[in-house]
Amino acid sequence: MRPATEPPAPPARSRPRPARRELAAIFLGGSIGSLVRSALVRGFPVAAGHWPWPTFAVNIAGAALLGYLIAHTRRSVPPTMLGRAFIGIGLCGALTTFSTLMIELLGMLEASRVGLAAGYGAASIAGGLAAVLLASRLARSRRERR
Repeated sequence: MRPATEPPAPPARSRPRPARRELAAIFLGGSIGSLVRSALVRGFPVAAGHWPWPTFAVNIAGAALLGYLIAHTRRSVPPTMLGRAFIGIGLCGALTTFSTLMIELLGMLEASRVGLAAGYGAASIAGGLAAVLLASRLARSRRERR
């Protein structure tokens, strides 16, 4: 009797590598997004324990932009990957900032501004969700009119 042999292992799959054009689009969008956010933060400084309007504004604007982009390109054939990479990953990824939101909330809590922290956290989430919903509806309605 011959010993049972195992079937050959399937060939190892390599991870898909992003195209250079997509990486360049992400880099360019990220550069622009981070420069805009930095300019807003430097141009409109916020005292510790106060409402951080620059962060709030860029997070809401970024949510709206991302909602519009995804809804607009969802049915594109083929999907516009460069636009998604530039705006979605690069620009919005660098413009919006969850980590800064958390640091600002921590600062408010450390300054015993619990109500402000709760309001800011709730407004950021609710405002971001509302921005995404409204912008995606706008994109879908514009696409349907064509």
